[in-house]
Amino acid sequence: MAHTYVLRCSDGTYYVGSTIDLVRRLWEHNHSDDQGAAYTRRRRPVVLVWSGEYDSIEEAFAFEKRVQGWSRAKREALIRGDFAGLPALSRRKAVQARLAGEDNGG
Repeated sequence: MAHTYVLRCSDGTYYVGSTIDLVRRLWEHNHSDDQGAAYTRRRRPVVLVWSGEYDSIEEAFAFEKRVQGWSRAKREALIRGDFAGLPALSRRKAVQARLAGEDNGG
């Protein structure tokens, strides 16, 4: 089983990764100076705030890359489990503003 995961770092930022062994990888992020990502090494401790399981590491890695491109608001919706809210957060701000204007009679 493979995993995509989101960590909250001590500075409030998020780190997105993928792995086969989630427990080992979380330990590495918090304790290892040569196995954890350089980004999290400078922002310890990190806390696992979301993870998803996939059949293959390729699927987990593909989802990791998608989430890395998301805004903070969209990542936080994923963490909360607000899956219904994700599509609205995908739209560009200009499109969101236009749609909001239409909803208000504009």
